[in-house]
Amino acid sequence: MLLEQIATALGCQLVGDPTLEISGLSGMEQAVTGQLTFLANPKYASKVKATKASAILAAEPIKDFPIACLVSANPYHDFARALALFYQPPRLASGISPLAYVDPSASISDGASIAPFCVVGPKVTIGRNAVLHPGVVLYEGVVIGDDFLAHANSVVREFCRIGHGVILQNGVVVGGDGFGFAKTKEGTQFKIVQSGVVVIEDDVEIQSLSAIDRATVGETRIKRGAKLDNLVQIGHASVVGEDNIICAQVGLAGSTILGDSVLLAGQVGVSGHLTINDRAIVYAQSGIGHDVAAGAVVSGSPAFDSRDWLRSVTAFTKLGDLLKTVRQLEKRITELESKEKQK
Repeated sequence: MLLEQIATALGCQLVGDPTLEISGLSGMEQAVTGQLTFLANPKYASKVKATKASAILAAEPIKDFPIACLVSANPYHDFARALALFYQPPRLASGISPLAYVDPSASISDGASIAPFCVVGPKVTIGRNAVLHPGVVLYEGVVIGDDFLAHANSVVREFCRIGHGVILQNGVVVGGDGFGFAKTKEGTQFKIVQSGVVVIEDDVEIQSLSAIDRATVGETRIKRGAKLDNLVQIGHASVVGEDNIICAQVGLAGSTILGDSVLLAGQVGVSGHLTINDRAIVYAQSGIGHDVAAGAVVSGSPAFDSRDWLRSVTAFTKLGDLLKTVRQLEKRITELESKEKQK
């Protein structure tokens, strides 16, 4: 593809040779001649002069280096858009495979592609252009909007509701039972029926092997535009806000409420029955046991303000020396007090 064609498709200003042939995209360090790369973070600008790429997406033309540039207001976003110009994942053949089972009472709209060994249960409703890869199972009463994409072995349990443009990666379970048990007088655990559902709004993506538990009563809700990474656990009756980023191995205990545009980095644990408010950021491996204010940035376990946490971590490595100093000072004070008494 010519560089000028890419510039036109992305709406970027082109600085350099418009006739350059671009064969693909890559990061700055891995790129070779004929590829397009990107500079999204200015702190990596020093690496540009070492790249072998023929062109770069950047916020401004590259000075003092002979490389063609696509000037973009959002280089990382436009790099992602450019990737779609070069790579489209394989699509299933349209229609329903004779090796799939679709209950006669199910309603499937036009444009569906349903692979072998899928199971679509009774009274399921699926919108237009659904793609179900092998082994997808939709339990009774599931309702799904348009442009649904479910990769192999993902499952949507009974009566759950899914909006438009939702993507489930391999092995996702939507609507598995919440973890609810009542202890009997004999000390055994009595399973509480999980009678609620999961509601997933539009443009949500849930990546491989994540689980969204159904509510005991009511609903668990994933709001519009939220993105959940691999191995994420959403406990029953939780709410994940709009445009959240939930990174790998995060666990939310039941009834956690996340506001809009919250970011939880990897391995964050949330104790439940609390609220993390809009735009909060929680650093990796933090433990949340209390509400987090809107816009707060917290770290640690238990989590607190990340600036204080960084100072504390720095001090932690010096605690041995500090303790030694304190003991020396205590000894010195004891000696001085002893001398004073002898006077």
